[in-house]
Amino acid sequence: MTSPTTAVPPQDGGHQTYAVGALVHARGREWVVLPESKPELLVLRPLGGTDDDIAGVLPALETVRLASFAPPSPADLGDQSAAGLLRSALRIGFRSSAGPFRSLAGISVEPRPYQLVPLLMALRQETVRLLIADDVGIGKTVEAGLIASELLAQGDARGLVVLCSPALAEQWRAELRGKFGLDAELVLASTIGRLERGRLYGHSVFRPDRNYVVSTDFIKSPRHRDDFIKNCPDLVIVDEAHTCVADTGGRGGKQQRQQRYSLLRALADDAERHLVLVTATPHSGKEEPFRNLLGLLDHRLESLSLDHEAGRTLLARHFVQRRRADIRDDFRDDAYFPSDRESREDSYTLHADYRRLLEEVISYARETVRSADGALQQRIRWWSALALLRALGSSPAAVRKTLETRAGVQDAESVAEADAIGGSSVTDPADDESAESADAVPGALLVPGDTGPDAESPDEQDRARLLAMAEAAGALAGPAKDRKLKQLLATVTELLDEGYNPIVFCRFISTAEYVKKHLDAALNKGRKAKSIAVEAVTGELSPDQRVARIAAFTEEGEDGTAPLTRRVLVATDCLSEGVNLQESFDAVIHYDLAWNPTRHEQREGRVDRFGQRRDVVKAVTLYGADNAIDGIVLDVLLRKHARIRKATGVSVPVPDSSENVMQAVLEGLILRGEKTEFEQESLFAVETVRTDAGRQAADLHEAWQSAAEREKASRSRYAQHAVKKDEVAQEVAEVRAALGTGEEVRHFTREALKALRGVEGPLRGEPDGFTVGSEALPAALRDTFSTSLGPRHPRPVVFHDAPTAPRGEVALTRTDPVVASVARFVLDAALDPQMDAWQRPARRCGVVRTPAVAKRTTLLLVRYRFQLTLPGRDGKPRQQLAEEARLMAFRGGAGRAEWLSEEEAVGLLEARASQNTDPVFAEERVSGILSSLEDLMPVLEERGEELSARLLESHRRVRGAFRDVRGASGTVRRGLRVAVQGRPDVLGVYHYLPAAPAGTPTNGEAR
Repeated sequence: MTSPTTAVPPQDGGHQTYAVGALVHARGREWVVLPESKPELLVLRPLGGTDDDIAGVLPALETVRLASFAPPSPADLGDQSAAGLLRSALRIGFRSSAGPFRSLAGISVEPRPYQLVPLLMALRQETVRLLIADDVGIGKTVEAGLIASELLAQGDARGLVVLCSPALAEQWRAELRGKFGLDAELVLASTIGRLERGRLYGHSVFRPDRNYVVSTDFIKSPRHRDDFIKNCPDLVIVDEAHTCVADTGGRGGKQQRQQRYSLLRALADDAERHLVLVTATPHSGKEEPFRNLLGLLDHRLESLSLDHEAGRTLLARHFVQRRRADIRDDFRDDAYFPSDRESREDSYTLHADYRRLLEEVISYARETVRSADGALQQRIRWWSALALLRALGSSPAAVRKTLETRAGVQDAESVAEADAIGGSSVTDPADDESAESADAVPGALLVPGDTGPDAESPDEQDRARLLAMAEAAGALAGPAKDRKLKQLLATVTELLDEGYNPIVFCRFISTAEYVKKHLDAALNKGRKAKSIAVEAVTGELSPDQRVARIAAFTEEGEDGTAPLTRRVLVATDCLSEGVNLQESFDAVIHYDLAWNPTRHEQREGRVDRFGQRRDVVKAVTLYGADNAIDGIVLDVLLRKHARIRKATGVSVPVPDSSENVMQAVLEGLILRGEKTEFEQESLFAVETVRTDAGRQAADLHEAWQSAAEREKASRSRYAQHAVKKDEVAQEVAEVRAALGTGEEVRHFTREALKALRGVEGPLRGEPDGFTVGSEALPAALRDTFSTSLGPRHPRPVVFHDAPTAPRGEVALTRTDPVVASVARFVLDAALDPQMDAWQRPARRCGVVRTPAVAKRTTLLLVRYRFQLTLPGRDGKPRQQLAEEARLMAFRGGAGRAEWLSEEEAVGLLEARASQNTDPVFAEERVSGILSSLEDLMPVLEERGEELSARLLESHRRVRGAFRDVRGASGTVRRGLRVAVQGRPDVLGVYHYLPAAPAGTPTNGEAR
């Protein structure tokens, strides 16, 4: 049983000390003493306040005295909704839970059960080393953010660094701020100058106790690398981690990858540094990079056999990988995930003029390559010709641009270098870590003036031939002769008519601009006002400009102009990774075939992902039925990939040999006129091969299918069995019991604002969102709205049922500043009986007659404070203070109370009054209950001890299953304590009486 809070008298003229969790009065209000306090300096948080309100008080200079929480006044009577509003206001105001997940009260996202699995794994390690390899679109950013916010909240980490590509840096910063309340500094080539000017002389840009989002490629440079490693915070998240490892035989970008790996290796060598690796493709089909990646987690994983139990057991501690099916079937969660992805192919036939140009280009390629003088010249001509062919398959605009652009491969000084440059710029190699700069045409023009033994430039005849090709390509522009474009118009129109908003993915910038121009003209032709928005986003725009352009035509304008609801986005592969588009788009069209199936997966993953509200998304692939190159890409790569995924349920990267096979097949077609025929009758087609290239394709498919079977088996072996679904469900239930749900936040905000004279209205397109006219709200609340949203925020105020909201609008989450201010206002008003009655929708007392009870029943809203002692990795315990609100109820009088279960107590909030109650009688009833609170206090304190024991068991359960990475028991559980601090606060007393029979006065005794 907890003793009342007391102060320790001063000794030897020293300062009086106060227990952690004690209530004190200072500066005209009540405060709670925090663990960081010392006798000479009290660190205090206002009662019911947040961490933003924490203040330091010097007892030697200011008056501080013990305080007690005042009981309710019997005259402070509210209606049937008073208890629910007060409870919700109190819970929404909590920013730290007493449970094992300290950060969940302070984040705006409500984690799905499956998203807590990586967090559970992390909390069971002394030093977190984790590879999160869930499928595209499942929410790896949220999972990594949960780990970061929890380690920071518990004090296990002091600061955070996210290493990512510069294109994703701003998005990462926005996610950390919007969903987890973590402010981070951007460290990029464009920001380093400002950061260096703002630092103290001789100091680093980096501080171990700050948060940063850093460009991996920028920070790996020799100038900044050593300073970063020396001052890097102790928690590092690496996005797209597969781009930071390389194999010894890799090409194109190998040096970049090796530099990134060297950086990560240096960071991982610090045994105390937390490291979270994030990627949807941990295994690109190459074993060496995969093992290097695992070695960052534990060096033994670089060589330990994963076919044996010891290897699998070690890997299971550090590796989590789930598919969509795992989440839906295993966790049975109600997350927003499409139930299906409808895929189809739309074919077209080339116009006669287009076919003639294609044949001319193939003939030109064959002649120029065959007539080359030497191996290097042959490879330069080959890649130049292939670039021209790929551009021709994309669009007439891409052909013209390619013929006007110098071939980058012309800089090669060896055959190997020519293949490396050509392969990375013309094809879509499996180890190409980013599409960031891959949407520019590779160029086919061989420019005069190059030097070297094999340098060349086209003669007059060749130049005339190329010029004729460019002119012919220009004549093909438009849907009349470009039947691919014509088919696109039909496909887009069909999707729009079905209510879909598609993204059209193109290979080249020039193609995207060409497609955007013609789509915009055709879709809005003959309309007085534009009704379908069409926009293009390519690599010509900076990452910030891309985000701004997408927002400009999908979100409401600053002047209040509503966006068009029917929209088409034309994009290159600069948007195929990392950018979330599922809120505004729900279909993908592959206008250009990628020469790597993974790129198609990435494109479709922009809409087929967590948060997509449409149940079925669509993916359409356009191809030329009489275009031999399209046929090769489809048969050798894309269709085989789709069949394997359908049969095995896993998406397996194309094997290493695919690039060589594609080369062989294309060379057979272009140089020798060979054609490989494929039989498609069986599930895994057996190729009828008539050429060496055909045999290579058959071997590739056999190797690919074998890899798929191995991947399927490995996923079964490495599946996350260490954390069971029942265990996750139990922890989720505990969290929601303490903090409430998103539905509670929505209900509270809506009902509180209505009670405070806000005028509610519907929000178009969002059944759970709403608007509120704020003109009649209390002045203090209106001022808070203006401070949070800006003085020119939209009116009425818009409330979105989403984790984030556009600028000037509100997200219905517990951490949104406006929602938090409403909760704070309601709670403060309930505790201040001097305020006007209409401004106090929540009251601390109430008497309700209802058929929901058969005997008089009393509901208490009780607040507990707990001191948590958490184990530190350095062996020193960390103390933190937390609060919990609980409902307790009993039948009968206080002397012979029959206590109800917590579920029954919560159920009383739904009770509705069926009769009026005489105010004088109600006040007498409440007075009697309040006079017996001291008699009830032993039971309330005993319940607090029981809650403390349950919380301690929850902490142990969350931290307790794994042994640490060295096989020892570790300190993840050692020293855990949860202790009740002080007496519980009774915030509310609500008395429920059985409904009286018809005609009976309602001021009589109720049994």
